Amino acid sequence: MTSDTAGLTGFSGTMIRPEDPEYHAARRLWNGAIDRYPAFIARCLTAEDVALAVRFGVRHDLTIAVRGGGHSFPGLSMCEGGLVIDLSGMRSIEIDAEARRAEVGAGVLWRELDAAAEAYGLAVPGGEVSHTGVAGLTLGGGVGWLSRRYGLTCDNLVAAQLVTADGEILEVTEDGAPELLWGLRGGGGNFGVVTRFTLRLNPIPVPMYAGTVLYPLSAAPLSVFFDIARDAPDELGLNAALITAPPAPFVPPAFHGAPVIALAACYLGDLAAGEAMVRPLRGVGAPIVDAFGPMPYTALQAMVDDSATPGLPAYARSEWLGPLDDSAATALVEAAGRMTSPMSQVLVRITGGAIARVPAEDTAFRFRDAAAILTIAARWPDPADAGAAHHDWTRTTWESLRPWSAGGGYINHLCDEGPGRVREAYGEPAWQRLVALKRKFDPDNVFHLNQNIPPER
Repeated sequence: MTSDTAGLTGFSGTMIRPEDPEYHAARRLWNGAIDRYPAFIARCLTAEDVALAVRFGVRHDLTIAVRGGGHSFPGLSMCEGGLVIDLSGMRSIEIDAEARRAEVGAGVLWRELDAAAEAYGLAVPGGEVSHTGVAGLTLGGGVGWLSRRYGLTCDNLVAAQLVTADGEILEVTEDGAPELLWGLRGGGGNFGVVTRFTLRLNPIPVPMYAGTVLYPLSAAPLSVFFDIARDAPDELGLNAALITAPPAPFVPPAFHGAPVIALAACYLGDLAAGEAMVRPLRGVGAPIVDAFGPMPYTALQAMVDDSATPGLPAYARSEWLGPLDDSAATALVEAAGRMTSPMSQVLVRITGGAIARVPAEDTAFRFRDAAAILTIAARWPDPADAGAAHHDWTRTTWESLRPWSAGGGYINHLCDEGPGRVREAYGEPAWQRLVALKRKFDPDNVFHLNQNIPPER
């Protein structure tokens, strides 16, 4: 134990410093545009390790960042010159199939939880890239393939273990700390470090009917997609992506590098009913690729992993959208036609269903009545490129879709938009409750490297 880590007696994890051989690998994030050099990376294995690390950081007045999966678009899980509390070693998963509960460590990735739960025909709604961390997605809301049927990820959070700013370990339950649990359902990492999540498991068909179909870039497929979405049952998950066709074996060579629209869906029910339900998506002219069929949920969750590989620079904007029409389809196609990188994407996930039926006051998450979530994700190949053109395209595309806004953005996909956008994302009633929680559990704003809720009004 050296003097610079005095006070960490009993720490069972690994304290990584700049001179250690694993330091540079440990500070890398999914977003390759983030290049920060912390003074310490505390790779924790237990809640007690996290508590020791928090006390150490506070004692030495260090900026504290908390890393789960490391997928934060703005790189909030890494800091310059401070302490990173790295939860990646906390990978325990315990499935109680009878009670339909999963106990999940804060370093677990979705592909790990998905595989463990699918073995029992169960799942938690969660994202659409399998190497995303469970922790950050859950705390910011969490929208995925199963959300129209089973709600947001945070709607399925039933308890948590939390380390507070003073290093206390709390068990957060509906009975023991209902207001704090309310805040963890969408309020981000503002109130402490969650070290364990208890999540509700939901039945899924194995396999399910799912897949994607690709068309040349035009408004017609999107208009059909929006028509289907208006009356879709809860069991039908829907996602549209405006992308550049990859040079993959399943794409005809003539379309490699061409702008295309991918319409994707999954159906939580009978396979034949699912095939009938998505048939209109597959019949908008002649598709380039039709990859629908029976597949396991784990395959669906990993379907776009290759388009979200770690290490590339990224920048994003998001917006919750109201009802979408033919003019919205045209605006989306025009924006995709202006993409500045073949790795960039414009994504529209249809929401509603079970998401909309959760009472607004039950969670910190605001946008229950939105029809869809728009994510504009710019990615480009060269980390040395500061990305000015790609940032401009992202912001211009976001502005062009604002006429369909439902009033704000998605906490998990905010970047450098400022405190006003964070407050807007929650709305005033939830914001005031969140500020009160912040004053109670983190009055000094120790946990401020997040989409921050300051403790003052």
